[in-house]
Amino acid sequence: MRNEELGMRNANEEMENGSEGFSHFSSLISHLLKQYWGYDDFRGIQREIIESIGTGHDTLGLMPTGGGKSLTFQIPALAKEGTCIVVTPLIALMKDQVNHLRERGIRAAAIYSGMTRDTIVQTLENAIFGGVKLLYISPERLSSELFQQKLRHMKVSFICVDEAHCISQWGYDFRPSYLSICDIRRLKPGIPVLALTATATPEVVEDIQSKLQSPTSNLEPQTFNVFRMSFERKNLVYVVRQTENKEEELIHILKNVNGSAIVYTRSRQRTKDTAEVLSRNGFSATFFHAGLDHMEKDQCQRAWQNGQTRIIVATNAFGMGIDKPDVRLVIHLDCPDSIEAYFQEAGRAGRDGLRAYAVLLYNPNERSKLEQRITTQFPDKAYIRQVYEHLAYFYEIGIGSGYDRTFEFPIEKFCRTYKHFPLPVESALKILNRAGYIEYREEEDTQARVMFLLERDELYRLKNNSPQEDTIIVTLLRNYTGLFNDYQYIDETFLAQQTGMTRPQVYMILRELAQKNILTFIPQKKTPYVRYMQRREDAEHLIIPRAAYEDLKEKFEIRIRKMVEYATESHECRSRFLLRYFGDTDAKDCTQCDICLDQRTSPTDKAQKAILQLLEDRKPHHISELTDIKEDSIVIEEALRQLLREEQVTNDNGMLSMGD
Repeated sequence: MRNEELGMRNANEEMENGSEGFSHFSSLISHLLKQYWGYDDFRGIQREIIESIGTGHDTLGLMPTGGGKSLTFQIPALAKEGTCIVVTPLIALMKDQVNHLRERGIRAAAIYSGMTRDTIVQTLENAIFGGVKLLYISPERLSSELFQQKLRHMKVSFICVDEAHCISQWGYDFRPSYLSICDIRRLKPGIPVLALTATATPEVVEDIQSKLQSPTSNLEPQTFNVFRMSFERKNLVYVVRQTENKEEELIHILKNVNGSAIVYTRSRQRTKDTAEVLSRNGFSATFFHAGLDHMEKDQCQRAWQNGQTRIIVATNAFGMGIDKPDVRLVIHLDCPDSIEAYFQEAGRAGRDGLRAYAVLLYNPNERSKLEQRITTQFPDKAYIRQVYEHLAYFYEIGIGSGYDRTFEFPIEKFCRTYKHFPLPVESALKILNRAGYIEYREEEDTQARVMFLLERDELYRLKNNSPQEDTIIVTLLRNYTGLFNDYQYIDETFLAQQTGMTRPQVYMILRELAQKNILTFIPQKKTPYVRYMQRREDAEHLIIPRAAYEDLKEKFEIRIRKMVEYATESHECRSRFLLRYFGDTDAKDCTQCDICLDQRTSPTDKAQKAILQLLEDRKPHHISELTDIKEDSIVIEEALRQLLREEQVTNDNGMLSMGD
C-alpha cells in the first residue's frame, strides 16, 4: 500500500477523534502540498477551504482568478479516501488538469462529450475499483443513466463544483445542466460539496448555497462554510480609454507596454482580422475562437503560452484554465456585457504578482451596441413561439408528439429555411430550454467515425495504396475493433501519435481512403442538438414563466447598465468600483488606475495633456479651439505658456502646432 494511501486512511479514521484527527489531517495536507507541488505553505484562504471540506462541511470558496482554486480540491482529494467528483464546464481545462496531475503521479481521469461508451464505462469502473482519485466530468454528463448507475457503486470523497456561479439563474453564465448536481446529491446523501467561483455577487452567493443545498430528512438545512478571499488585485492597473479609433489605440498601447498580451473581441471574424492588422504592424500575433479545430487551437495556444507568439486575439472562448502567469496586458476591443465577465477576463493579467494592465477601449457608440444585446438575448415572446413552431416544421413533429426525441440542429440551414438570424434563434432556444420545452446543447463535439467497406482479406490484396495509406489502415486495425461491422469512434490525434504523422495528414489520408471506397469516414464536427423534453404544444399555448424570461431580462439589463457605468465612470476608482460590485464595501482607492491618476493631476497638467491630444494629428489648429477644453481659461493660458516655453508647441499667428 502506498504511504499516502495509508496516511489518507489514518486521516479519515482519526478525523472522527476530534482535535487529534484534525491535527493529523492538517499535517497530511501540508505534506501532500510539498510532495506533489513543491510548495512549503498554502496561500490566502486555501488551507481554510481544504480543512473545511476535509472535515465534511459543505463549503463555498470565493477566490479571484489566479487565486489557486485548483489546489483547494486537488489536495483534499488526495487526503481523503475515495474519488473526488469534479464538475466543470470547461473540457479544455479538465483535459489540461488531468494531464498535469498524471505527470505528478496522481490518478486522474475525465469524462466529456465525444468519448466512446466503452471508454466512459472503463473510466467509471476504474473509479469504482479505486483507480481514480479525481474524476472530472462535464455537467451535461451528470444526468446520464450510465453515470448515475455507476455512481451508486462508487466511493465518493466529496463533490467539487467549479465555476459554481453557473448554477445560479442570477449569474452572468447560467447553465441549466448544473442543476443536475442536485440529483447527484440525492444519490449520494451525506457527501459534502465544495463550490468554487471567481465571480459572484452577494445575490449569486446566496443562490449558489440554496441550489446546492444538501437534501436532508429534517427541515433544518445544513449551512455552508463560506470563505472569501479579497478580489483586490494590487498589481493590476485598470484603465478605460475613450477612443474613436480602437485599432490605432490598440497599436499605441502594445508599443508602449511590453510583454505577453491577450486582446479580447466579441466576434470570431474580428479575432482573425485584428491579428492580421497587428502582424502587418510588426507584432507577433495569432488568434483563437471556438470555431477552430482542436489542432489549430492547440497550436496557437501553445505558441502563445511558450512565448513564441506575443499576442493572442480571442473571443471569450479563450482563457479558462490557462495557466500563464506573465501576461502583462489584457485589452478589450469590445465591451463585455457584464462586470463579471470583464473582471474574470481582465484578471488573467499579472498572475505572477508583477505589474500588469487591464485596458477597456470604449467609444460612445458602445452603449447602443450593448443595449441591442438585450433585444438579441431576450427576443419578443411572439418571436420565441414562432421559432418553436418552425422547429416543429423543420423536424416534422406533429402536435402531441416528439417527446424525448433528439435531433442534430444545423442552425445555418434552419435560419436559411425560415429566414431567421442565428443569434436571436439561439436566444429563443435557450429560453425554451429554461421553460422546459426543449433541451438545447450548443456545439457538442462528436468524434470522428470510421467503418471499413472492404473485408479484411480484401484489404491485404490492395496494391495501389501509398505507404502512408497502408500505415493508417494497419494502425486502425491494431487499435480498434468492430471496424468491419459498424461505425467506430476514432481519435485522429492518437492516430497521428501512433503513425508519426500530423493530425491534418491523418485527416487527409482518411478522406483519400474514403474516396477510394476502402472505408467510410465521418469527420469530427461540432454540432448543436435539440431534444424535446415534452410533447409538442400548439405555439399559442406555450407558457414562458417569469423566472425564465422577465426576471432574467431584468437582471441582464442591470448588468449592461453597470458595465456602461464602469466604462463611463469619471470619479470613482476603477478597482473600488469593481470590488464594490462584488460586495466589498470597504475597498480603498487603488491610486494607480486612470481615474486615480487623473485626480492626482493638477488642472494645469490636465490642460497640457488636452492641448497635446488636440495637436497629436500633427496639423495646425487655431488657438480658438482651446475653448473646447473643459478647464478654466486662466488654467488653459498657463498650460499653453508652459508648452510654448518648453517648445513642445509652436504658435504661428494664432495657429498652434506640435513642436519638432
